[in-house]
Amino acid sequence: MKTWFAIPLWQRVIGALILGIIVGRFWGPEAASIKIIGDVFIGFIKMLVVPLIFFSLVAGVAAIGDLRKLGSVGWRALLLFVVSGQIAVWLGLGLGTLIQPGAGVDTSSLQKGPTPPPNDTTWQDMIMGMIPESPVQVMADVNVLPLIVFALLIGIGILMAKEEGEPVLKIFESGSVVMQKVTMIVMELTPFGVFALMAWVAGTLGLDALAALGKLVALNYIGCLLIILVMYSSMIKFIAKLPVIDFFRGIIDAIAVSYSTASSNATLPVTLRCVRRNLGVSNSVASFVVSLGATINMNGTAMYLGLATLFGAQIFGVDLSWGDYLLISVLGTLGAVGAAGIPGAGLIMMALVFGAVGVPLETIAFVAGVDRIMDMMRTTTNVSGDAAVATTVAALTGEIDAAEMISADDV
Repeated sequence: MKTWFAIPLWQRVIGALILGIIVGRFWGPEAASIKIIGDVFIGFIKMLVVPLIFFSLVAGVAAIGDLRKLGSVGWRALLLFVVSGQIAVWLGLGLGTLIQPGAGVDTSSLQKGPTPPPNDTTWQDMIMGMIPESPVQVMADVNVLPLIVFALLIGIGILMAKEEGEPVLKIFESGSVVMQKVTMIVMELTPFGVFALMAWVAGTLGLDALAALGKLVALNYIGCLLIILVMYSSMIKFIAKLPVIDFFRGIIDAIAVSYSTASSNATLPVTLRCVRRNLGVSNSVASFVVSLGATINMNGTAMYLGLATLFGAQIFGVDLSWGDYLLISVLGTLGAVGAAGIPGAGLIMMALVFGAVGVPLETIAFVAGVDRIMDMMRTTTNVSGDAAVATTVAALTGEIDAAEMISADDV
């Protein structure tokens, strides 16, 4: 047992992925008999959705601090988080529409559950549907938009209550930490779930499904690299007006740790050190923006949620309208905000987005096997974004010592 846990989780997941594909190819359709193990894993993931997003969102909003004291730093950081998040999710939608990684997979042999009805509501219905008339019912139905609105209102209410709201804030902060720990427990089941699901996919659907998953992984990396190399580089060069190469040299340690751990939270101390010491950002701006970004700035996850939703829609033949695309863009951004900065959090947020636009939740079983490989790159994107926004805001507010940015001679 000690030997098992001594192996990093990502290595166990990769090993289970390879073993599952081999077993599935040799076992054939009979490999579907062990799919129940993967179904149990997916069931635990669905269990986490409501409490994780509720506690994380409330704690994330409350972590902003006093709204009146944020001033120029706060609104600039939040604006960059929101705009970059929207660009990221539309990038994912664009890649999914252009390349269509899920097209051509024959799923006729699958016994899947009922497909959620497609979203055919008007924009007026959508606005009314965002009002959480009964928060308890909203949570029971896993109705994502009113759940997010309710969480945001609770977080704002805590901010407005000031000292009197601190006891409630501690409850949500503790709840967020507890839910992250529970999520980590569930993530320990990932190797077993991945093995069963990949054996099922390889044995039942064959090479076509594996090729589609390969396209999804490739598009995930392409999308993340575009965000890092184009969007973040443009932010540093044209808004912050700082050297792009020096910026990336300055955060190389954070990039290495984030890719290996797939956790924004685990990388947070390293990110803070890089932003302060290597990029010359003041302690106040670095602490505020990077800490807040680790909670709500998840551009890699937002991009992936858009891409994965189209992947599922293409596999199961679900037609999505422009209204669905708009809904995905909103839920992808907000769902990324609610995603905890720990491995596998993006997988949990899928259930929220899929259900809203009528994509079968069986899609989660498809992508669970390769999610860890993609999660490593998404986390690197998220962490790089935290550093980029902190540096840009510091440059705009005069809270940076550009002379301290690491130079080529220091490397």
